[in-house]
Amino acid sequence: MAKGKVLFREDRCKGCGLCILACSKKMIELSGRLNNQGYNVAHVQTSDGCTGCAMCAEMCPDVVIEVFKE
Repeated sequence: MAKGKVLFREDRCKGCGLCILACSKKMIELSGRLNNQGYNVAHVQTSDGCTGCAMCAEMCPDVVIEVFKE
């Protein structure tokens, strides 16, 4: 099974939550941390179980997410 790694550019995240809805593995959540713009940023709880499907990156309107397959 493919494995993925997800990286967020937190400085660009607006906390819209679209990536959270798109993740079939439910691995993304709002972190509770604020970025420089005052938005609650999303992050990956753990990369274990990520398939690298990149649906989170596809849904992100601000190109915050990069997905790498390992």
